[in-house]
Amino acid sequence: MKPSASPTINASPTVIASPTQAALINNAADISVITLYFVLVIGIGLWSMCRTNRGTVGGYFLAGRNMKWYTIGASLFASNIGSGHFVGLAGTGAANGLAVGGFEWNALFIVLLLGWLFVPVYLTAGVITMPQYLMKRFGGNRIRLYISLISLFLYIFTKISVDMFSGAVFIQQALGWNIYVAVIALLIITCIYTVTGGLAALMYTDTVQTLVIIAGAFVLMGYSFHEVGGYQALVTRYKDAIPIRHNSTDPSRYNISDHCYLPRADSFNLLRDAVSGDLPWPGLIFGITIIGVWFWCSDQVIIQRCLAAKNLTQVKAGCVLCGYMKLLPMYLMVLPGMISRILYPDEVACVVPEECEQICGTPVGCSNIAYPKLVVSLMPNGLRGLMLAVMLAALMSSLASIFNSSSTLFTMDIWARIRKGASNKELMIVGRVWILCIVTISIAWIPVVQAAQSGQLFDYIQATTSYLAPPIGAVVLLGVFVKRVNEPGAFWGLIGGLAMGLCRMIAEFVYGTGSCIFPSSCPFIFCGIHYLYFAIILFSCTCILVLVISFCSPEIEEKHLHRVVYSLRYSQAERVDLDTTEKPKTNMKTQVDAENGIADMHSETTAAEPKKKRNIFIVCCAWFCGISSEPVPEPTEEEKAEAMKKLTDISENTTWSTVVNINVIIMMCIAVFLWGFYA
Repeated sequence: MKPSASPTINASPTVIASPTQAALINNAADISVITLYFVLVIGIGLWSMCRTNRGTVGGYFLAGRNMKWYTIGASLFASNIGSGHFVGLAGTGAANGLAVGGFEWNALFIVLLLGWLFVPVYLTAGVITMPQYLMKRFGGNRIRLYISLISLFLYIFTKISVDMFSGAVFIQQALGWNIYVAVIALLIITCIYTVTGGLAALMYTDTVQTLVIIAGAFVLMGYSFHEVGGYQALVTRYKDAIPIRHNSTDPSRYNISDHCYLPRADSFNLLRDAVSGDLPWPGLIFGITIIGVWFWCSDQVIIQRCLAAKNLTQVKAGCVLCGYMKLLPMYLMVLPGMISRILYPDEVACVVPEECEQICGTPVGCSNIAYPKLVVSLMPNGLRGLMLAVMLAALMSSLASIFNSSSTLFTMDIWARIRKGASNKELMIVGRVWILCIVTISIAWIPVVQAAQSGQLFDYIQATTSYLAPPIGAVVLLGVFVKRVNEPGAFWGLIGGLAMGLCRMIAEFVYGTGSCIFPSSCPFIFCGIHYLYFAIILFSCTCILVLVISFCSPEIEEKHLHRVVYSLRYSQAERVDLDTTEKPKTNMKTQVDAENGIADMHSETTAAEPKKKRNIFIVCCAWFCGISSEPVPEPTEEEKAEAMKKLTDISENTTWSTVVNINVIIMMCIAVFLWGFYA
């Protein structure tokens, strides 16, 4: 990132001529498998388009609130495990060992907090988006607008651009395409069923793609362990995975120290030294938990899937299923990444900038190619095509989820506030156009992603999130559980936390994160603290600021807090919404549908008006995009009351609730054992 820190390289920036980048997926078996996969995904997308109501806000953004536990669990997992996880987890595993798997095992505890503590409050509040919840909780528009904008910022710079880059890295290795050609091809496919199908199409395709992801990753894991000689051989051989050439032919340009290419001595330790560790254990336990509270308990991508469930028990069961699946990435991604370094040390562990530029197009290191390298080198014809399908499944699931959720945020929390009289049709069109805008911005950010954090993609994701997300997690956590927190405290806590986070983020952007060979010259006061420690400090400072300001200003009356805080989630008293005076002055159908997504839960019939003759092409395009111009009658007061009652109900069936709770205990016992075993 820092121009002066990189040596002059004569190779072109995007080198495809290396043997590692030969087009290996070019046979009939591989192409047939990939084609079959796309036919399956498109078929499921079309089926879900036909069976769900995509013409209303609730139908498009919340899948009609009719999803079951297995769909929710699979969609949560698929939305989280994108191609960035395959490339990033394997790459960091190859570079530094298995500690990065702690990110995944920490998440399975946080996802339980989501189902048991946070979702009940979101359901009883009756909202579609997190900014809507915060508006009901605190009142006013400024927190809602801030959360919408910062969430969109995080989506673009830590999710969409990362997933596009990592998917393109895989395709570049497998097919030899230019990285930007690969990005554009992937985006065209993803945008088609995201723009047209809505959340229901995403969740149904996510369910199938989760099966493809797990099955394909298990196959590659089997081939990898067979090739390396088993787990014990992995432990023995990893410490010797050193590139043959680890010094430049021109030592006067730079001197490469041993720790730049030697595997870490603590590579197989999950918990590492609190000072010298690349992932210090306090950061791994507490810092990641703070980031996890933002992602799993307040991020729109995750919350939107939970709010689409039929009832609270389905949400909890989906969270448990997701938790079980989060046990897998250590074995499906991290350990295979370490094996890749053993099998191909000269490429995956390259350290000489000129050679790294030749191998993967960036001088800071090539650990990001660890997983793609395994696929193109180990898998036979047919299975290699399956693994490309797996990567495409992971990429498109994650991207499609983010596209839909960012579209929801922009449409419901920004556009609907600017255009208070917007029709249902206008909101549908704006949501789809916004997707095209964020895609363009994300493509432009890819070069920064490519060079950040010494080329280790997963570290880039977590570091950037650590600078921006903790204040949001602090405000949401305090807002749900502390009644005394008010709007001034929450808002100025967010602004103060943002200022601290931007100081660190901008400093890293200006000075660069550096690499082992070319350390960053960023001052210690800005960049010297590990990003996970910085997340803890930022979270703590935000909490203190929120509480101090809240206790120094008037508290919110309890009549405004019924069913929007955890302690009052079962309250039957009437709530006076703080946002009552802020509701857009639009027709009743659009208002109810846009704010609560409930109008489409009752039967809809078109009004008896004479139909105008319309162009057949326009009619077909409108159906494909799920946009209807037919008038829809306003729901009656009884229908609205019944829909809202169903929407906010958090009662559970005792039998099924017990089954879910037993599975939680089993899953947590397994997780604690694994943490202890690898600690």
